Amino acid sequence: MKAIRCQRSVVSKNVLRSTLCALSLALCVSVHAQQPSKVSRIGFLASTGAAPSDAFQQALRNLGYIEGKNIAFEFRASGGKSERNAYLADELVRLKVDVIVAGGAGAIRAAKNATSTIPIVMSGVNDPISLGFVANLAHPGGNITGVSNLSPELSGKRLELFKEVLPKASRVALLAYRGVAMRTSIEEAQFAAHLLHLQLQLLEVDGPAEFERAIAGAKKQRAEGLMQIEAAVLMPYQQQIIDLTEKNRLPALYNRRLDAEAGGLMSYGFNATERLQRVATLVDKILKGAKPADLPIEQPTKFELVINLKTAKKIGVTIPPNVLTRADKVIR
Repeated sequence: MKAIRCQRSVVSKNVLRSTLCALSLALCVSVHAQQPSKVSRIGFLASTGAAPSDAFQQALRNLGYIEGKNIAFEFRASGGKSERNAYLADELVRLKVDVIVAGGAGAIRAAKNATSTIPIVMSGVNDPISLGFVANLAHPGGNITGVSNLSPELSGKRLELFKEVLPKASRVALLAYRGVAMRTSIEEAQFAAHLLHLQLQLLEVDGPAEFERAIAGAKKQRAEGLMQIEAAVLMPYQQQIIDLTEKNRLPALYNRRLDAEAGGLMSYGFNATERLQRVATLVDKILKGAKPADLPIEQPTKFELVINLKTAKKIGVTIPPNVLTRADKVIR
């Protein structure tokens, strides 16, 4: 009888030990399952007052990021006041965000000066090399990568559009923000104009106080059309520029679809949704461990033409049928 009791005692202890181990393992699995996934913090620094677009956030959702679950946004905007960029960049660094998405040359420079360790993804810059943001496009080096607006053929294609719409035109005004950030784009436009036998009249402005003088002056000097080089610092005032070109009956060609939709005659530029998708993809790669130094600067590949026939009628311009058929969108 003692032997049997002893044997049962040993069996009971083994069963108890196994049960405790199973309960312990189940508890560990349960605790692990309840641990929240890491919430990555994305800092935004914008030269304008625009918030992160729906297209960008949708691109992140498509990559598996859900706000409040595994991603959070810290948005800061200078509202066109460039002197605020440095303060706002420092604030994002103090918040220890995982990535900074910076839009516009002023915001990018402020972010670059604020940190050499937090990854920075550029958006909306024309020439990151001449501005000193990266060493070269293929191997950026440092903590910066992103998507550049610069496409060497873009100015030429825009001026070719002018020649198709206004075949007798010989003089085109070029509206650009005054500053080193625009220099490469201006030089490309001047080179393209020379090849197309067009005289380019450069209008450099600092802000809205100079718009009316510059645009009215271009008309007085017999400019037959106007092309604008996009600059983030001028975006808050785009409607004023569009209204002034219409008031002076100047056929105008812009970069962004939004400008044609707001009353500009035409726009020809990169597809904004594609650019934002590329920015989101770069953010995703960085959050998964990639280093900005190893991620090449990307350039636009998709472009779209938008024509506003309402504006064409107002200013007395006839858009040739062969141009209309190439348009991605026609506003009637």
